[in-house]
This record gives sequence, structure tokens and C-alpha cells, in this order.
Amino acid sequence: MTARVLVTGAGGPAGVAVIRSLLRRCDLTVFAGDMDGWASGLYLVPAERRRLLEPGASDGFVPGLVDIVARDGIDVVISTVDVELSTLARRRAELAPAVLAAPSAQTLEDCLDKLALARRCASTGRAPRTVLAGAEAAGIDWEFPVFAKPRRGAGSRGIRTVPDRAALSALPADEDLIVQELLPGDEYSVDVLADADGRVVAAVPRTRARVDSGVAIAGRTLHDPELEETAAAVARAVDLVGVANVQLRRDRRGRAALLEVNPRFPGALPLTIAAGVDIPSLVVDLFLGERLPERLPFRDLAVVRFLDDIILDPAEVLVSAHAGHRDEDA
Repeated sequence: MTARVLVTGAGGPAGVAVIRSLLRRCDLTVFAGDMDGWASGLYLVPAERRRLLEPGASDGFVPGLVDIVARDGIDVVISTVDVELSTLARRRAELAPAVLAAPSAQTLEDCLDKLALARRCASTGRAPRTVLAGAEAAGIDWEFPVFAKPRRGAGSRGIRTVPDRAALSALPADEDLIVQELLPGDEYSVDVLADADGRVVAAVPRTRARVDSGVAIAGRTLHDPELEETAAAVARAVDLVGVANVQLRRDRRGRAALLEVNPRFPGALPLTIAAGVDIPSLVVDLFLGERLPERLPFRDLAVVRFLDDIILDPAEVLVSAHAGHRDEDA
């Protein structure tokens, strides 16, 4: 029986990678959704399976998605966008009988809050010391420099180096600002997949040799037991079911330490798929109730990424009121 899968965030690297993976399966009918009519991933599927969505942060997003799910008979919803995931995870019952292929709302919330993540992963021994700015941070004997950063938010936005105690004392006491020990070593991304019981069946480390707008555009997979086990321990600590991208960095002693967790499909997913772990396909199987293999091996490969053009008849481009689409006469 053919399952019908809707992938949202079709304009991002992760959305495109997921759609391309699932299109290789003859037992799936893939729909693509995005709030922007110029989203490239929309045009990887036939015209009758392209869907425009409301913005993920809008009041109309979930009701609109529920309507699409019902009208198209969707079985599985895959969101590749953080702001959508947080909302959908809390309201996943509204999508029934479709299932949301995503971790629990609590796992998502803790992963997207760097202070909560550090506290939850303290038992792994690989979470850097992380506290709120203000009195709590001032009472610690830090090895400077340290980092101050927002509790929530992706990439390097809002991060600042705190060189000494005077600079630390000058930080505002803010519930949304944390202080964290410096991790000065090399950075790695580990794509992790956990089954319905929280058992980690794959942990694929990748280097980030070249990064553009937060997405790795060149790198390689590598077998490193410490990186693999550290990422797996983090996944177990947050009760992961499904996919997450665990970012690690070497600490001052050269040990792998937790940087952050992105509880969604990563933009550099094509390398992991090519290395032998087709995470999007496995996630669909997982949330359709299939049992995953005990452990999935991978091989060492490198990747260099480039833009890929989709040439269309202008009449095919969906007109959207959101994001990048504007009529030429506007």
C-alpha cells in the first residue's frame, strides 16, 4: 500500500534533501509544502502535489495544514523547520490520522533551549558548564575566555566572547542569556537516528570543512567512536525518537563536548544518505510503525556542494503572499 508523505520547508536544504530521498521510493507518494512560491523543493514533485502553507509562526499554520492533511489523505507529515516543529509537536493530535515524524514536544523544547539542554545532558559528562548570566555566573571560578549567548536561537547570532571577569560582571542579569565554558577545538556534526524505544541505530559524524549560512557545503564522514558515542549519549539523555543533528566541539582537554542539538533533519543530509544511512526513508518507516535495524553502518565519503537549477515555465511558479515571492509588476 502506498503511503502519502507531506514534507514542509521545501525551500531549505533539509527539505530538498528529504524530498529527493523519498522520491526514490516507489511505495511513497510525496507532497511538498512551503510558505514561499519560490521554494525550490516544491518543483521536485508534480504540480498536483505542491502545497502553499501559512507561515509556521502564524495562527493559520496548523489549521491550514490540518486541512491539507485531510484533503490529500496524508499519512506522514515531515517538517524540516524549527518554528513549525515546536508548534506541531504540541498539537500533533490535530493531524490525526496522519502522524508527525518528529520527537516529542518536551524533547524539542529542551533541545531548543541551551540551558535546559545542558542540564538534561549533564549526566553524560560531555555537557559544558552552562549557567544563567548574572549572579550565578559571577559565582563561578571560570577559565577565561568564556561565551555568552542567547538561550534560544540557531547559528552564531547573539554570541559574544567574554574575555575576563570584568566583562563577565558587565553582562546583564537576563533569563534569556547564558554563560558557557569555551570549547576551542574542532567542530563536528553527528546525524543521529533513534528508534521508537529511544535506541540509537545510527550516529554518523561529519566534518564541517566549509560552512555557508550555517550549512556545511563541504566535508566528510568519519568513523570516530568517541564522537559517535557522545552523540548517542546525548540522544538518549533527551529521549530522542527520530532524527537529530548533534553538534559537538572539542573542549580544552581535547574531548568531544556538546555544543547544541538541532532536533530536525540537517541541511547537509545528502552526505549521510550517500554514506549508507538514508535517514528520511528510515524516519518514514519508523513513524509508520516499522522496526528499524539494530545498527546501521556507514562508509567514509566526502562532499562538495553546489547550486542545482530547476528550470520552469513561469506559469508553474506558485503565487504566494509570503516570503520571497513577488509579482514582477509589483
